Amino acid sequence: MSFSETFSMSLQNIWSSKTRTFLTMLGIIIGVTAVIVIVGLGSGMERYMADSFSSMGTNILTVQVLGRGSSRSVSADDMYAIVGENPGLLSAVSPTVKMSGTVKVGTETVDSAAVTGVSEEYFDMCGYEIAQGRGLQYVDIQERKNVCVIGAYTAGTYYGGSAVGETIRVGGVKLTIVGVMAQESEEPEEGGTDDCVYLPYSTAARLSKTGSIGSYAFTITDENQAGAAKEAVEDSLYAVFRDTNAYMVVSMTEMLEMMTGMIGMVVGVLALIAGISLLVGGIGIMNIMLVSVTERTREIGIRKALGAKESSILRQFVTEAAVTSALGGILGILLGCALSTAATLLITALTDTPLTVSPTLPSILLAFTISAAVGITFGYLPAKKAARLNPIDALRYD
Repeated sequence: MSFSETFSMSLQNIWSSKTRTFLTMLGIIIGVTAVIVIVGLGSGMERYMADSFSSMGTNILTVQVLGRGSSRSVSADDMYAIVGENPGLLSAVSPTVKMSGTVKVGTETVDSAAVTGVSEEYFDMCGYEIAQGRGLQYVDIQERKNVCVIGAYTAGTYYGGSAVGETIRVGGVKLTIVGVMAQESEEPEEGGTDDCVYLPYSTAARLSKTGSIGSYAFTITDENQAGAAKEAVEDSLYAVFRDTNAYMVVSMTEMLEMMTGMIGMVVGVLALIAGISLLVGGIGIMNIMLVSVTERTREIGIRKALGAKESSILRQFVTEAAVTSALGGILGILLGCALSTAATLLITALTDTPLTVSPTLPSILLAFTISAAVGITFGYLPAKKAARLNPIDALRYD
């Protein structure tokens, strides 16, 4: 008997008992659906995390100089020297000074705008573009000029889109707006990426009345060497402070890898738990195939009496089990894709988070392969039992 004939007979037997077959496939359908949705959710979360970290700069090392337990300190020039000493790992550095002073436009107080002192290289480091006017310049840093660059939301909300040449007050000091950043977010909002004020770090240090700079941002030459770049900065700082508690170096790339690793582990555990239903489905297939062998004992006896080989009988029942399981896998994949689309719409509507639950092609192929393998594995024992039936005893069976 050819494979096409075997396959055709399997479909006929399955179709003759549709309700029982569907109930048998239910465990496979649920298992495959759960795995598809969970893996799709994990994939969507990884992409969302990557996009979120990308906006912060995955090629950025953030350094906090705490100075705990040490009377020594480092200056901005010392940090620039670290870049010069490691040209293969680091390409640029910018001191960053966070300010908490009151921001005012005319008589209106702006509570949401983030005010940060940076260098003239900071915009290139972060990939920010200037839409109007100019960015910060080296001379602004050297002369501690009272100038600033503001975000698109701040410019549009408080200056009607024409902010260059206007003034803004930070901590009671009037700053002249020399540039407006290009819009970074799809929808600029209060407190978002586009609601910001950047001024020279030297000016920010003066206005904050501390005179010192405790935070720096380094650009990594190659993200694949983030670990080596972080180690180089830590070694240079340790040579100054001789105390690892005096500083903290954070790599966005390493943080992203850690977060995606945690997500992958959780998704893997959930997918494994969901996969247990595939085992349950396999047991169901084995059970129904044993029942089918019992019901079709006389048929098997007639086929063997007419010269059917054990291998033909074995192939017939294994194929039937595999087809049943594979059909369940296909239905599970279709249901999983539909639920993934529904989950995406629901998450977006409820949380306003652009997280897409999208099943990956490898996960779909793996789910289908496993579902078919489950059918073959759990269908083999009943098929073997059918193939070994004595034709005389089978013909006498009533």
